[in-house]
Amino acid sequence: MWNVNGMSLKDAKGNGDDNEYYYQQWDEKNKRYNGYFETNWSPGQETVKVSLSATGIQSYSQQEVDLKLDTDSPERQSFPVNRDGLESFSVQSFKEGNEQLMLSTAAVFNNQEAKSLAYPQIIAYRDGEPVKNSQAGAMGKPGDNGEYTSLQYYKPGDVPKADTTYKLSYTKLERNIDGPWTFDFELSKQKMAGATMKTALDLPLEAEDASNRIEQMVVTPTQIRVSIRTKAKFAELPYVNYTLEVGGQKLEGGLWYSTSEDKDLRTLRFERPVNLEITKTTPMTLVGNYKVTRHEDDKKPLELNNISSEKQTLIRQTGGYPVQWTYYMQGADLYVEMKSDDPHFGGVNQTHIGTGKDRILGKIVTVGFRGDGNNRSIDVYKDFKGTEASIYMFFYSTNEPDKETRVKLQGQ
Repeated sequence: MWNVNGMSLKDAKGNGDDNEYYYQQWDEKNKRYNGYFETNWSPGQETVKVSLSATGIQSYSQQEVDLKLDTDSPERQSFPVNRDGLESFSVQSFKEGNEQLMLSTAAVFNNQEAKSLAYPQIIAYRDGEPVKNSQAGAMGKPGDNGEYTSLQYYKPGDVPKADTTYKLSYTKLERNIDGPWTFDFELSKQKMAGATMKTALDLPLEAEDASNRIEQMVVTPTQIRVSIRTKAKFAELPYVNYTLEVGGQKLEGGLWYSTSEDKDLRTLRFERPVNLEITKTTPMTLVGNYKVTRHEDDKKPLELNNISSEKQTLIRQTGGYPVQWTYYMQGADLYVEMKSDDPHFGGVNQTHIGTGKDRILGKIVTVGFRGDGNNRSIDVYKDFKGTEASIYMFFYSTNEPDKETRVKLQGQ
């Protein structure tokens, strides 16, 4: 694997933009990398001489370490590594019958550069072939002591104990070729303007929606961007999945996050195929699927009694859905698990014990993604003392998987 680093576009005076992006992809047929570079900066005059530069090129390899992992054990299992800047790796299993196996991992590094590029994860092999994760996980959340933590999910039936082996996989820097390399050329503002179309819009994302309005569409040679201004408290768009229907083609896209962007503006980006021609009259329709709604109306505490190492379960109605709460002690820590058999319940985001400035926040063990169909979550309270607790939630969400909105952006 190869990667070009530090690409930047500047004029003779050093003018440019910090919000730059470059992307590359391996072309297996022609045995080469293809990519593009983009920036929000453009020349202020008709023509300008610029320099496109790169600071370095790096090559990487994928490494593996055998793990003697027992997924039936609820205890955290540690494995020394001591190579390539990775000191140790630990795994804790959470199994929910035949429905789900969650692996919570933590990697400890003794080299900061290795930590920034290793992306350690578990790969399960069954009969010598890698097993696909059952759903999206989460990578790179810092642990209490700076560990690199992640969550991965498998279906227990896909990883039977007798036929499955586990390996730690991570990326290793093999070679670093220092630059810089600089390519000088001239930009024409006229040609650039002719290659980009900007269209001002004022359309609701869905009927009678005053909180989310489509504000602009920008078509470049490489992408189509649709900007939506939202008045929602958490600046979330109501739909999870977005596609763009363009002249008979369907383009998959998603949210693009930028630290410099207006905090109330959300931009959807769609990669534009090389052979896709677009004019001012090309029919274009934005389609949103799978609606998720956040709720903060449940402020009543759940009382946990007789807390012990024995798992205890309560059923409580939340937003009209039955939610199962399971609590138990594991060592010195209190675990609280939440789930519902109704897929229209999206899940609880985070819990806390007590209210006000003295409240204790539950540490989130799981990571849920909006619209992933998994409403199970686990919070842990480290070094919990006592046998009673009043548990509150910040918010919960509900799902409408079949809900769809269609907005015509241009054309007939």
